[in-house]
Amino acid sequence: MTPAPRRLKAMRLPLLRRPAESLEEGWNALAWPGNRRIVRKLRAIRRGLVIVLWTLLCMPVQGMLLLIPGPGKVSFARFYWAGVCRLLGLRVRVIGARLKRQAAGGRPIVYVSNHSSWVDVPVLGGRLRACFIAKNEISRWPFISWIATLGRTVFVHRRRTTTGRERDEMRTRLAAGDNLFLFPEGTTSDGSRVLPFRSAFFSVVEGAVTPDGKPPLVQPVSVVYDRLAYLPAGRATRPLFAWYGDMDIGSHFWRLAQHRGLRATVLLHAPLDPATFPSRKALAQATWSAVSMGAATLRQNRPARPITASVEGTAAEAADTPAFA
Repeated sequence: MTPAPRRLKAMRLPLLRRPAESLEEGWNALAWPGNRRIVRKLRAIRRGLVIVLWTLLCMPVQGMLLLIPGPGKVSFARFYWAGVCRLLGLRVRVIGARLKRQAAGGRPIVYVSNHSSWVDVPVLGGRLRACFIAKNEISRWPFISWIATLGRTVFVHRRRTTTGRERDEMRTRLAAGDNLFLFPEGTTSDGSRVLPFRSAFFSVVEGAVTPDGKPPLVQPVSVVYDRLAYLPAGRATRPLFAWYGDMDIGSHFWRLAQHRGLRATVLLHAPLDPATFPSRKALAQATWSAVSMGAATLRQNRPARPITASVEGTAAEAADTPAFA
């Protein structure tokens, strides 16, 4: 008769021992979910305090640079936003070429991007030299309004009675040599799609802003948060980055700052010349097509490349790519 096989004795790994066991037996404080939650909260507190300290140190420097002519205030603002991303634990990957004024024939650049979170500001501000356009309500937010003002943000009311004056102010900025960030969705989304672009936002690129009578160039930009805990972000985890609806910025920062392995990808598409489009609606549609197709490719974690948008508003390089993913 064949003997029954010996039963193997279960072995307990050191990382899985109970907290009641002594430290000499190898118990690790990070092994249990409760302790991991404490570590994550401490990480968020540390990141928040360091970012506030970094901001307080940079504010007087930027204030002095605003009083001095030259590009120092623009370069330092980019340096500040890049530091915020680094302190937040967010790595930023850039695909595509940054359009420079020398290559654009001295014409200013309006970067048109999708918008899903307040994190878009440090992500884009740390990689591109431009000023943001924000709603006027932000100018009344404590502390954040100071940062926006020092960053030379253009505040808009989005009312018909003030549209012309605010458009002229933005054109003046462009004529003076500044580049601008534009979020033509008009609001933030949940990160799973790019909302339709409002053509009224593109009125800023109508008309000449250079001495030779040329309008600014438009460069579409796709921003997607594609890594969480060093793993590809999917439909279930991507909303962690999104800031929309009635969310407050404090609670959103608290949830996001607890995580590690964060990454954002910025996809810079081929620039567009507004003079080649029959209307600003056609320009808005072509820009949306490039931004949405690029964002869909990044959300699917596929290799992405810059898209050249046609005058008809389609993306030639990604005509078969879905806009939602």
